[in-house]
Amino acid sequence: MKFPGSVLASVFLFVAETTAALYLSSTYRSGGDGMWQALTLLFSLLPCALVQLTLLFVHRDFSRDRPLVLLLHLLQLGPLFRCFEVFCIYCQSGHIEEPYVSITKKRQMPKNGFSEEVEKEVGQAEGKLFTHRSAFSRASVIQAFLGSAPQLTLQLYISALQQDVTVGRCLFMVLSLLSIVYGALRCNILAIKIKYDEYDVKVKPLAYVCIFLWRSFEIATRVIVLVLFTSVLKAWVVMVVLINFFSFFLYPWILFWCSGSPFPENIEKALSRVGTTIVLGFLTLLYAGINMFCWSAVQLKINNPDLISKSQNWYRLLVYYMLRFIENAVLLLMWYLYKTDIYMYVCAPLLILQLLVGYCTAILFMLVFYQFFHPCKKLFSSTVSEGFQEWLKCVCCHCRQRKSRESVGKVDQRSIGDRDETPSSSKISSVPSQILNTEELCSA
Repeated sequence: MKFPGSVLASVFLFVAETTAALYLSSTYRSGGDGMWQALTLLFSLLPCALVQLTLLFVHRDFSRDRPLVLLLHLLQLGPLFRCFEVFCIYCQSGHIEEPYVSITKKRQMPKNGFSEEVEKEVGQAEGKLFTHRSAFSRASVIQAFLGSAPQLTLQLYISALQQDVTVGRCLFMVLSLLSIVYGALRCNILAIKIKYDEYDVKVKPLAYVCIFLWRSFEIATRVIVLVLFTSVLKAWVVMVVLINFFSFFLYPWILFWCSGSPFPENIEKALSRVGTTIVLGFLTLLYAGINMFCWSAVQLKINNPDLISKSQNWYRLLVYYMLRFIENAVLLLMWYLYKTDIYMYVCAPLLILQLLVGYCTAILFMLVFYQFFHPCKKLFSSTVSEGFQEWLKCVCCHCRQRKSRESVGKVDQRSIGDRDETPSSSKISSVPSQILNTEELCSA
């Protein structure tokens, strides 16, 4: 049975970040910064409450008589209790005989063009551990993008205004960045397992390293760009955030309304229509929060029973990173034009270059992951290199067609010019012949 390391990592980040937030808020209170204290507590306690609700919802504790569990979740101690329960199940799994097992069928990755279907027995303890892992994965994503991402942006903004980075704030920002990167990593793994549910997916350690580097560069550069822009244009950042947020929040609903599909009723049998609407609204809120800072790796599809699109859309991926790169460049340009005296000792052109190169480095690691380390790359219809070669061929063909058209146009212009010149030359040559004829007549 697989060691529940993901559960341990999620709980560690949750406890460490909450403790650091409480400590930092106390320092703000002692320093007289009431606004910073309130925002720090808001971005810490709100995702904590959402994490408790997620764990209760996944395990369906509302419909069971477990008052102690509900009380622990109300006291914000639910993740600790769940982690203790997970390790109890893991330690007892080899000593207690399973009363019954279920059989699952998974297909292996194709080898030499063939794919075998393998049956696997799943015991009751392993099924419970799978449920716990799934719950903590979703909780990590919520903690990362509805709590850690705004928290990191806030603390970096305070550091820029005060031109000072304390040890506590530095440690808090490092923990927040790790939490965001870990949440983005869980998004990638979750997307892969949902899209290729019928296959036995095994992610290699180098794939984790590549995803970690990809997400670290992408999220760090994005947060720094937002902080720099906010520090000089505080009013305009509201418009930028609202446009980004509502674009991604409304996009799944627009696709759903355009498809003409009926309202989904199979998310959870115990939920009413209002409850289903609330759950879908929360999912689109989380989807928008993820795409504010990085590529979500999953495409929310409301009319799909799994709520996730299983198709690999390279076009959306390309458009997202192109638009995000342009947006980052524009925000950095606006910061450069309106920067204040607090950036007097900062080499602005070098910082802009570093941030743009950092974002391109994130894209490079993403391409490396999809080309070499994706666990299901054998199922792709075309690899990244093949797609890049096809794109180069299309560009070359377009350039050749354009040059041929230009050359044909020049040839046509020359032929038209030659046609225009031939009548005038005939007129010039006819004049001397007439003069010669008149001279001959006069001499006669």
